Order: sequence, then structure tokens, then C-alpha cells
Amino acid sequence: MAAADAEVAVLIVGGGPVGLTARALLERWGVRSLLVEKHGELSPFPRARLVNVRSMEIYRGLGLTDGITAAAFAPEYGRVRFRDTMRDPDFATAAMVGVDAPVPESPVIGALTSQDRLEPTLLAAAGGRMRFGAELVDLIDGEAEGETEGEGAGEGEEGGSVVAVVLDRRSGEESRVRARYVLAADGANSTVRQRLDIGTTGPGAMAAFTTVVFDADLGPWCAERPAGVYFTTHGLFAPLYPEGGWAWFVPTPDDPAHADWSGLVSRALGPDAGVRVGVVRVQHWTMNAFVAERLRHGRALLAGDAAHAIPITGGLGMNTGIADVHNLCWKLAGVLHGWAGPGLLDTYGTERLPVAHRTLRQAVANTRLMLDVHNRRREQLRSGAAALSARFELPWSEQYFAQLGLVLGVAYDSDAVLADGSAPSEPPGTGTDTGTEAGTDYVPTARPGHRMPHFWLTRSRSTLDAFGEWFTLLTPDPARWEQQRATAPWPLRIEALLPEHLGLCGIGPHGALLIRPDGHVGARWHDRPPGDSALRHALAALTGVTAAARGVRGRG
Repeated sequence: MAAADAEVAVLIVGGGPVGLTARALLERWGVRSLLVEKHGELSPFPRARLVNVRSMEIYRGLGLTDGITAAAFAPEYGRVRFRDTMRDPDFATAAMVGVDAPVPESPVIGALTSQDRLEPTLLAAAGGRMRFGAELVDLIDGEAEGETEGEGAGEGEEGGSVVAVVLDRRSGEESRVRARYVLAADGANSTVRQRLDIGTTGPGAMAAFTTVVFDADLGPWCAERPAGVYFTTHGLFAPLYPEGGWAWFVPTPDDPAHADWSGLVSRALGPDAGVRVGVVRVQHWTMNAFVAERLRHGRALLAGDAAHAIPITGGLGMNTGIADVHNLCWKLAGVLHGWAGPGLLDTYGTERLPVAHRTLRQAVANTRLMLDVHNRRREQLRSGAAALSARFELPWSEQYFAQLGLVLGVAYDSDAVLADGSAPSEPPGTGTDTGTEAGTDYVPTARPGHRMPHFWLTRSRSTLDAFGEWFTLLTPDPARWEQQRATAPWPLRIEALLPEHLGLCGIGPHGALLIRPDGHVGARWHDRPPGDSALRHALAALTGVTAAARGVRGRG
């Protein structure tokens, strides 16, 4: 047995938005965690800048939306604008759907805010232990030598664990942390992924970029035409904070160490711009594009950029990682608290890997769309004044990069979802239960595997507000389904549906929807329960609990 200096249920590696979100989610579930972050503080760089509508739904469940929006831009900044230079008028513009204004498909609106404003809110959202300046340098099997990936994976023994070797970067001392599970959110160059020898697929490192954070007064060009992003022929400009500050994103030059960054930014703003530029900081980074070959190896699970590196176009990377841990943390809690079998953790990769691949494809498509805009604009410029006077049509629909379909239309197909075939089919003519593939326009559906659609239960309470650290049964006939509630380990709440909601849900007056803690539909019955134990059997099936293992173990 490997000696350890500390023990914890879940060791989170990486203190970016994904790791911090996991820490807050696990605390809500009563799971003891320790987060280690190799840097000595939260990142001072703006980095990711868009919290999309699905992520804001997750943060609504954590009670964080007010804090996030307080530091964010006003909704009118939820646009992209295309210009030849920052001084020129727009030749095209597009809305960030779900950010520039509310959408009927959600109770929240996305937020445009810099990562260095988001992270302090996430850090304050939980009181669990966190160590800055602590770098994971190795992983050692704890109780289960030879543990392999997949169902079981040595987890049948309650004492199974993994030991992490953690280096204190200030003192140089090493310590060991024994954890039941390791959640790796340690970035595209993940130490955990490398130690576990998990390969990746995809283009890999695509290009080297530099972000220059600077101060300048660009109000005369932007105040009346606000945007979150300005695409120009000389790079991408973005306002950082409501009170001021800018970032310039550009391919890294050949000799970045000797570059005159202030002069480069000034020239990129436009000839004779006459703007004084004060460079605050410069960061060089690599645009990566890959997906890990698997998301689990024994007791270690990958999330965020450690699992999938997504190009920045469209702001999909961080948000995909937030959805990862929203999917994963309730499953970890179930296994640790004893109301789920260890095989439930296998559904994490089954459900999230296809999403990662679709998201990567969408981000690559987004990049091509952006290049198409600039190529067509250059063609207009070459063609002269007559062409420039013509209206410029953007090469995509009003659904900005089809994000609503991608982020709200995600559907899971795994052992943690009971197919509709297990219940009577719904009557003809419901009409609304069509669904769409992720990445296209979003059509709400309550089919099993899909995110439960939003509609208002009261004036201020959404269906999404009914979900949390429990399973939720939505039904117009609570009394009948209450009879199904036998003594069982699963956390469960029963909520009443009004008759006007039944068509959207695809159920009859005695039917029900069983919603997982992450808000996805786990099972659906059109009519009355098919037996006295239907609900219990459904919960057992989608949590991977066998008849012999339905007792409750201690909390993690």
C-alpha cells in the first residue's frame, strides 16, 4: 500500500473554470474534494470570454448567475462585427444568439465576461480545500495494482484508490494524496493524460498565437457600435471589461521576444490611428485541436481541455468542459454515496466523447466560416467601389454558428438513459417531440437522453429550477406516482406538471418524465406506471445498481 499524507474522495487537478466548477458541484453533493493548481494564483489573463446559455443554466443551479452577470458586459455587446480596420465601419455584423438577448428556449441569457472575472466567482462558490502552487507530478495505483479501464476497474472494493504525488512549487517538497477518484482538468498539456498514456485524435497543434492585453481609448470607434469581438484584417480585437481594457489576438511573429508590441498594436488599429497604446501583458499560446482517445482510465477521468482542445472560434471550449463536469459530478457522487454502481462512470465517456467530437467539428467549421468572410471581403476590395457598395451577406444563418442546437440540443445514448421503447409510445399528433441533431437549429424535445426543455412552472420558476442534487419525476399525476416511492437509496423529488405542458413532454395525463440530476431525461412513461416497481427499476437501471447492491454506503 502506498503511504499518503492526506486522503480525499476526489482530487481535482487544475484550477481553471472547469476544475473550479467541478469543486462547486461536488460540494453541493456532499463529496469531499481537494483541488490542486500548479500556478500560484488564478490566471490574470482574460482567455475564454463567453459563458454560453447552457453554462449559465448550470450556474443558475449553483446560484451564481447574479455574480457572473455583475462583472459581465451588457447584452448589447453580444455581437460580432467585421471591419477592414477598427477605424472603419462594419461591413458585416452578427448576433451571438442567447447572449445578445433572451431566447425562449432558456430561463437565462449567456454572458460575455473574461475568464479572469469568472474564476473568482467560481472560487468563492465552494469552501472545499484548494492548494495553489501544487503540481501533480505522478499517479500511483493505490489499493488496486493492475487496475484497468472499463466497468469494474478495481472499484468493487470500497477501499480502492489512487495516490497522487504533488509537488509544492514554493518549497520543492513532495507529498502524497490518496483519492478515490482523480478528476483531471489540467489543460491541453494535461500531466494526468500523459501519465496515463492516453492518446489523442485530431489535428493537434494548429498555430501559435499571441494575446496582447492593452489600454487604449477606442470609444470613438466602438461606443455606438458595441461588440464582444471585432474581426479585422489585422487581427481580432475584443473589449475585456465593462470599465475598460482591450485584447488583441494575432498569429505570433517570428521573433516575439524582441517584438515592439505597442507599435504592432498601434499599426493594427489602422493607419494614422493616433491612439496611444499601453501594453499591460503579453501571452503566447498554441491553438490546439484534438480529442482524447478515452475519458477514463481506472479511477482517473479527464474533463475540459485535458479531454478535448477546441479552437477558440465560437467560444465552445470552456463551455464544453463545464458541461463535462456537470455530467460527471453527479455520477461520482452516486458511486461514492452508494446509490450508483461503479459502471455508471463508464457512461461519462460514452456520453461526452461524441459531444467532444461534434464540438471540434463545429469549431473547425466556424473557423472556415470566418476565413470565408475575410476571403469574400478581400474579393470585394479587389473588385472596386461598385462591389463594395453591395450588401455583404454572411455565410451563416441568424443562429450564430448554430450554437443553440449544439449546446442545448445535446442528446446522450448510454446505459444511463432508458430508451422510449421501454414505455408505451406516445399518441400521434404531439408534434413537438421531433428533436434535432446537435449543431443545427434547436427544437425542444423531451425524448430520453435530451436536456429537459425549459418552460415556466410558475412566473419565475423554470422546469430547470426543479433539478439539482436529486432525480426529479415530472408528472401531472403526482399522487399515483407517489405510490412508487419506496424506501430506496436514490435522492428523488416529485414535481407536478400542468396539463398545458403535456404535449411538449410527449406524455399523457398519468405519464411521467424521470430527469437525471444533470437535467437530461433519463426515462419517460406516456401513461400510468406499468407496475408497482417501475420507478425503482428505472432508477436502478440507469444508475447501474444491481439487486444485490442497493444498500446505502457511507457518504463520500
